[in-house]
Amino acid sequence: MKKRVVITGAAGFIGSHLSETLLDLGYEVIGIDNLLTGDTANIAHLVNRDFTFIKHDVTNYIYVEGPVDIVFHWASPASPIDYLELPIPTLKVGALGTHKALGLAKAKGARFVLASTSEVYGDPLEHPQKETYWGNVNPVGPRGVYDEAKRFAEAMTMAYHRYHGVDTKIVRIFNTYGPRMRVNDGRAVPAFMSQALRDEDVTIFGDGSQTRSFTYITDLVDGIIKLALSDQNDPINIGNPREMTIKEIAETIIRMTGSKSQLVYRPLPTDDPKQRRPDITRARTLLHWEPKVQLEEGLVKTIEYFRGKVK
Repeated sequence: MKKRVVITGAAGFIGSHLSETLLDLGYEVIGIDNLLTGDTANIAHLVNRDFTFIKHDVTNYIYVEGPVDIVFHWASPASPIDYLELPIPTLKVGALGTHKALGLAKAKGARFVLASTSEVYGDPLEHPQKETYWGNVNPVGPRGVYDEAKRFAEAMTMAYHRYHGVDTKIVRIFNTYGPRMRVNDGRAVPAFMSQALRDEDVTIFGDGSQTRSFTYITDLVDGIIKLALSDQNDPINIGNPREMTIKEIAETIIRMTGSKSQLVYRPLPTDDPKQRRPDITRARTLLHWEPKVQLEEGLVKTIEYFRGKVK
């Protein structure tokens, strides 16, 4: 029997790549998405494969016929633009959506994999961030709707593991980039690329000295699948430990696109993290995973995709 997986948020950036890779590995994939921030264009090329799409809001009861081996819970707005415009749906999918997805895993005797985020660390006082760090999060700030939704989702996932015995996994995802990101996503790489390809001013928030570490999508998906198939239940960081400033990534994109763009500076948004870099010791030792794709290599593929999208 083919193994069957359910992916919530399957029409999103990461969900669509995860769907495609699991199909390539011989799984049957059932993708669920309410298309609030996802797009069927991301999964249109999967229609003639062993892929079923269900349009559904996972904050409501999830029904899937037949056996399920793994539930990947990826449904959530994930960019600052989205969760600032959609604060209540973001909280609902982190709480109710996680509850419903865990309920499906429990009912089917399936493994459960939660897409968590480096945002659970907030504006970190520990650097780099280990999984044992509890974070520095403002629960009542504008970013709190996403940070706390994911922190609650982690707590509920561990409760189902401890109380119901569900085999759960938590992946803490650091900044990821690649094809199928939305042009107006609001995150650094798509924002800089869309502006640079139009020869517009490239907007940096703050002085550009804040740091991020960028993981190419294929590396992330590889890490997610390794974690899903492992015996690990504690959270694991999946990210690229190569740290660079926001100004450096903007200048790199301007150079690689051959753009005439200039950098312009705007005030830093509330609670924007000043530094972000994963400690991936656990991923290296427990999953034998580390990123392989160099930043410039990943940017070439991403720029090629954005050239076809930017008007």
